Amino acid sequence: MTTPTILIDAYSQIFRAYYAIRQLNNSRGEPTNAVFVFARMLLKLEKEYPSDAGALCFDCGKVQFRLELAPEYKANRPEMPEELRVQIPVIRELAAAFGWPLLQEPEYEADDLIAAFARRAAGPVLIVSSDKDLSQLVDDDVVILNTMNTKFYDRAGVIEKYGVPPERMIDYLALMGDKVDNVPGIKGCGPKTAA
Repeated sequence: MTTPTILIDAYSQIFRAYYAIRQLNNSRGEPTNAVFVFARMLLKLEKEYPSDAGALCFDCGKVQFRLELAPEYKANRPEMPEELRVQIPVIRELAAAFGWPLLQEPEYEADDLIAAFARRAAGPVLIVSSDKDLSQLVDDDVVILNTMNTKFYDRAGVIEKYGVPPERMIDYLALMGDKVDNVPGIKGCGPKTAA
């Protein structure tokens, strides 16, 4: 059986790790909650989905060409909490020690990198993310794993969750908009109307 290429939406999982457990510090009083939860996630992935191919994909900040198209893109996002910011270098070092390649490219978001690799992979792909935008990539070879509820989203899972198939996610999100990314949709068009 072919093992999947595993593509991890790094900041999606780091933020989830940070908010999963609070008030966890080392003996020096430094926050370690995100490091701890992220390490557990990597251990679980290695145990349950062994693979020798994959990467953690990181954002490099707001992408200029998107800001030129939509200056308010992601303008509503709060700053990263300092207690999380100080854990990022440790998480990167930890992931590298686990053997994960860390990928980032200026002027591209992690989603862009994940999409490029998923489309070019030979064989199955497991995307680890909670980002609904990535649902448009799901096909016979690509599935999404939400690590918070251990739910897989294949084609049927995307339809069940959003009411539209993966190839219609772009239209669905365009109609509805995306509050997380500060992308406006059609006024009064919520998930049901968009579907």
